[in-house]
Amino acid sequence: MEYKEFKEAVIRAAKEMQIAEYELYYEESEATSVEIYKEEVKGYSTEDNMGVGFRCIVDGRAGYASTENLTEEEAKSLIDRALENARSIESEEKSFLHEKGDTYAVRQDTEGTVPAGSELINLALEVQKEMYQADKRVCDGTQVQVAHSSERYALCNSNGLDLEDRAAYEVCFGMALVVDGEEMYDGSKFKLGYLKDFDSKVVAAEAVEDAVSTIGAGSVASGKYTVVISNKAMATLLQTYSPIFSAEQAQKGMSLLAGKEGEKIAADIVTIVDDPMYRDSVIKRTFDGEGVAAYAKNVVEKGVLTTLLHNLKTAANAGVKTTGNASRASYASVVGVSPFTFYIQPGEEPDLLSSAGEGIYVTEVTGLHAGANPVSGDFSLSSKGFLIADGKKGAPVKNFTVSGNFFALLKEIEKVGADLEFIRGKCGSPSVLVRNLAVAGK
Repeated sequence: MEYKEFKEAVIRAAKEMQIAEYELYYEESEATSVEIYKEEVKGYSTEDNMGVGFRCIVDGRAGYASTENLTEEEAKSLIDRALENARSIESEEKSFLHEKGDTYAVRQDTEGTVPAGSELINLALEVQKEMYQADKRVCDGTQVQVAHSSERYALCNSNGLDLEDRAAYEVCFGMALVVDGEEMYDGSKFKLGYLKDFDSKVVAAEAVEDAVSTIGAGSVASGKYTVVISNKAMATLLQTYSPIFSAEQAQKGMSLLAGKEGEKIAADIVTIVDDPMYRDSVIKRTFDGEGVAAYAKNVVEKGVLTTLLHNLKTAANAGVKTTGNASRASYASVVGVSPFTFYIQPGEEPDLLSSAGEGIYVTEVTGLHAGANPVSGDFSLSSKGFLIADGKKGAPVKNFTVSGNFFALLKEIEKVGADLEFIRGKCGSPSVLVRNLAVAGK
């Protein structure tokens, strides 16, 4: 049974069972992936996932149930399980369904047709070939993965909402391994977009350059430095600490931003945006996980926290309007809160290294699961990058630790670059310059 037919079956069953408040959420995804090793196809896989989540509200309390079995019989069973869960909940917190009346953004889809498997293979082989040709030090272990993904989201509820979003895109990941003497170095390039826009030579060259640039990396003395955090490294930090902007986390006592709307939490030059329809995003959303119209908003504007991110429940608890940031980790998940395309707005500084003069250019931070605390904001992260000498990128350095506090870091940003970059298409930042950041090295 297709989703449309199943939706109608659920609506009929809900009416027969006199369920006044309910919501049906649907997710579907298809993916094809190709992996190349030694200029041969190492792996080729396809994966399809689909399922629905049903939520009903009884006496203000929500009950959930989910299924991948779209049949007439399952429609009734799904409702029965959700009802049972709603009646067993002891929490006094109320749940809500969104009403009709929002104005939704109009999508202007730019994605092309679904590429054939042969097209994915040909691109991957071409990138692999280009990496070997880019530098004679490229060695076996160099790999390429190319994939196509398509996604579909739909939501209907008893208030008359009936919504649908779709997305389709490709990814290309090249991982270059180079050998120099007895040492090996790796680098990578991740490209997200549409197959027609991928340039195999560019992807290969950037992956190889990422590896080659670290050859001969040394150590750095411990101390406090002027640090330029690269766009990718800063985007990684922003992604790690994005939960602090969730009203759900704040109301659970797990964000130090609780109650700080209207207060200064960052430098004047810092503006942080959440935009579900960001122009360059391949996954645009017109509605959130509860059917609320999604819209662009400055979460932080010129250093001031303008709003936390809300769903209907957290907004009701705070006595404010939802920001349209209800989210679901999957069709089977309860409603949470998260941003869409989340990024620090770029500045106009063309060259932060020259502004730094001397210091360290941090290009990568790792160990975020163990070394970053989203509640306190503290971080101590293994890093690599380059020395900054006379305002230019100098010798590569590795195996040093950068320590600080994310809340303090936001306030201490002195300059913001113009080089906005996204990681995995969801979280982005330009490079930023900070002074007196603690570095532990040799």
